[in-house]
Amino acid sequence: MSGIAIILTRDDAQALRAALTIASAAAALGQRARIYLHEAAVAMLCRPVFHTADEEYRARGLPDLAGVLEIALSMDVAIIACQTGLALGDHDAAALDPRVETGGLVGLMASLGADRLIAL
Repeated sequence: MSGIAIILTRDDAQALRAALTIASAAAALGQRARIYLHEAAVAMLCRPVFHTADEEYRARGLPDLAGVLEIALSMDVAIIACQTGLALGDHDAAALDPRVETGGLVGLMASLGADRLIAL
């Protein structure tokens, strides 16, 4: 069964929420799921995970963005921080959640196989 790889191209909390939700759905179906945060998008992993709509989600009994990230990680969705983005933003990879991997776009593309690719 093929999996899914999602590339996030910008620092956008709503796009991160969508990617986490899509990847978690794939993981729930037994598929391999990966999210690669490219360049500027990696900044979302280097600060507290937050979305301006978090309060609205919580008020409706739904997980906030940090909760959706935790669900995805608990489902073995691979979260990959772009090494270039870490360097450009002067971010410390050691400060990331230990479940977050670091990697490059070439490595992701080389390992796609039959996985579907989405860019957000």
